[in-house]
Amino acid sequence: MRDAAPQTIYLADYTPFGFIIDSVALHFDLDPHKTRVKSTIAFRPNPDATDPTFFLHGEKLNLISAKIDGKPVTPDVTAEGLTCDVPNAPFVWESEVEIDPTGNTALEGLYMSNGMYCTQCEAEGFRKITYYPDRPDVMAVFTVTINGPHPVLLSNGNPVSNDTNSAEWHDPWPKPAYLFALVAGDLVAHPGSFTTKSGRDVTLNLYVRPGDEGKCAFGMQALKDSMKWDEEVYGREYDLDLFNIVAVDDFNMGAMENKGLNVFNSSAVLASPETSTDMNFERIEAIIAHEYFHNWTGNRITCRDWFQLCLKEGLTVFRDSQFTSDMRSAPVKRISDVIDLRARQFPEDQGPLAHPVRPDSFQEINNFYTATVYEKGAEVIGMLKLLVGDKAYADALDLYFDRHDGQACTIEDWLRVFEDTTGRDLTQFKRWYSQAGTPRLSVTEDWDHGKLTLTFKQHTPPSTATPDPQPQVLPIAVGLIDQDGDEVEETNILEMTKAEQSFVFDNLGTRPIVSILRGFSAPVVLTQDLSDADRAHLLAYDTDPFNRWEQGRILARKSLLAMILEGKKPNKDWLKGIRAVISDEHLDPAYRALMLSLPSQSDLARALAEDGHTPDPDIIYAAVEATRDAMAKSYANLVPTLYMRHTVTDAYEPNAAQSGKRSLANAALSLLTRTDDGAMAQKQYGAADNMTQQLGALANLIRAGKGSGALKAFEAQWKDDRLVMDKWFGLQVMEADPEEAHEVVETLTEHADFNWKNPNRFRSVLGAFAAHHAGFHHASGAGYRLLADWLIKLDPLNPQTTARMCSAFQTWKRYDADRQALIKTELDRILAQPDLSRDTTEMLTRIRGA
Repeated sequence: MRDAAPQTIYLADYTPFGFIIDSVALHFDLDPHKTRVKSTIAFRPNPDATDPTFFLHGEKLNLISAKIDGKPVTPDVTAEGLTCDVPNAPFVWESEVEIDPTGNTALEGLYMSNGMYCTQCEAEGFRKITYYPDRPDVMAVFTVTINGPHPVLLSNGNPVSNDTNSAEWHDPWPKPAYLFALVAGDLVAHPGSFTTKSGRDVTLNLYVRPGDEGKCAFGMQALKDSMKWDEEVYGREYDLDLFNIVAVDDFNMGAMENKGLNVFNSSAVLASPETSTDMNFERIEAIIAHEYFHNWTGNRITCRDWFQLCLKEGLTVFRDSQFTSDMRSAPVKRISDVIDLRARQFPEDQGPLAHPVRPDSFQEINNFYTATVYEKGAEVIGMLKLLVGDKAYADALDLYFDRHDGQACTIEDWLRVFEDTTGRDLTQFKRWYSQAGTPRLSVTEDWDHGKLTLTFKQHTPPSTATPDPQPQVLPIAVGLIDQDGDEVEETNILEMTKAEQSFVFDNLGTRPIVSILRGFSAPVVLTQDLSDADRAHLLAYDTDPFNRWEQGRILARKSLLAMILEGKKPNKDWLKGIRAVISDEHLDPAYRALMLSLPSQSDLARALAEDGHTPDPDIIYAAVEATRDAMAKSYANLVPTLYMRHTVTDAYEPNAAQSGKRSLANAALSLLTRTDDGAMAQKQYGAADNMTQQLGALANLIRAGKGSGALKAFEAQWKDDRLVMDKWFGLQVMEADPEEAHEVVETLTEHADFNWKNPNRFRSVLGAFAAHHAGFHHASGAGYRLLADWLIKLDPLNPQTTARMCSAFQTWKRYDADRQALIKTELDRILAQPDLSRDTTEMLTRIRGA
């Protein structure tokens, strides 16, 4: 039967838990189907609480016994937890429960992954392990004993003992239950060590399955780099004697920051040149940094409640972006972040799933692990740093760590340290946390004898989440470029606080071209009335790398929209401008590769819908393909040189310099393939000694219609490597012809190695299909039906992955009436399922009600 009706939880209703926990002792007797968990918890009344009810969360637990101060009690047990009469004084609660890890297909709580025990407790998975106040503001010191016939038995903190078939762990730092972790199985440790700035030696281990030992070195180095960077940039030193990472095959997320025992999706930590692309290496480096940085921004200081999720996630995403910028190319990282923000967060902000960075209500917290909380949350931190300056930001962070160490905090606590450090009133800035929607920013210019006046207007479209949005604080980074290409005014940060506001630049010799929103200084949609000639001028001369790329992207979008709406040919001036940039050997190859990329087809659909047009996915696809053909023809005498010059022949290194060259070489190869019928791609495939070149060549062979043999050879070579096979599955979907995409997906789902219960494999096929704009939105509706069929099948087993995949339908209202009707039918069909989870019900109800 269907899960209990979703219950709305409100931020305004927060009250502290009625009890404080002084200590927790857990005892696990592991069994695949009948694991016994004994808990001994020391409670005492909370003097700050207003509700003395003793309620412990618990789901899908078989209660064996319960005691208070050693005496048996009979609690009132429901599907959500239990209540019990308790003393109005300190007492010890004991319980024993039985759980079924093998039957836990939701991968939340304690579950099995190919014979290995693993936990995932964020956000509310601990309640599936034992009865406990499963909320982030309840923090306690844990001691854990694990019994089981396994070579490796791991939990949080430092080891107390480790005997045959038994281990005891103690974590001295108070933590909420969502940070609890346990792993047990046949694992091999890749060891390492790190000496902190104060001279303490920390033992490091990366635990993997036998056979994966050769894929650990990069992850270990990334961890050491992260530890060193956090000491140097934020002054944060690691606080335990041991740091363990475990690679797990079945995992809903990328990774989890459990204190001292990080659990990682295998795809987010295992890497080798032969099996991983440059993008895999960079992603792994960033995710390891992100989870490690959580040790302070998330663990030592955590969230008071789940409404404050952005407090740890937005800040930590900002920190890992800083780290990647320092380790690799800062301009390329910034551009990549903005591409991702616009692709994932802007549609969220502008559709039925819109919510503030800190929502004021939710039904299922798992549905709020969103781009708004993470990526927009990070943008808010970046704006705050811009407004107060680097030194004030550093001082405020030092105060934050000193003041709130060991606490569960709120956004108010976070902003107060900036107010106390700088003396600023951040009341208006706080709207970034409470208002949904993407602000629209427009600018007009007035030139009068050496004086330039810029008048900005901001407006945020109302939404169900924020029906009456108010003006927000916008840091607008502006520079001025003269007609000779020289910068006459370096970057200024204009602070906009009103709905309309003017700023004046005096004593200018000639009228400059204004470079606005440098570095994408605020997450807004900018309207600036520049001529194509002025945009081309900024593309050629702007000193801000982001805005230089942005002007090229805007010109590309304008060219594509003119092709879609008016049947025009690709803009020759834009083609000429891009040619000049990619020919400039003084520029970073990775940056030039980005210049060769085009706006996504979904981005073009959004632009059309915002201008009042109904996007046709087939016409959009044709325009993009025609543009790529035009680029290949226009750059025909340049592309072979670019390709040869940037093909790396040295021994493979996943560093920024080599990665950038391979990125540009593969971008050149994609254009070359359009004119040489795949000859160079075939040559590269045969010679490739690393996955970046092998997969890049394979993609181009598929596009050229020459991929059949290479796909079979690739499968034969890598059939025993699950992560590489994920790439094999996904690539065929992404490169499929739109007319055949749903058939390709159907064929792949019938493949013997399509394990749909594994989140990585499911996402590699169905997730890739949802991102295939023209294929998914095929006019027949076959794509909608296919995805709906699989979501219905997956939901009873893994509601979390199912619910997140539902976002594929969030933009359905932008398309034509026929497609809307087809999507509506599928949404209603899924919602009609009698056993639909709370997670999926909430997501689809919001999408359907758009």
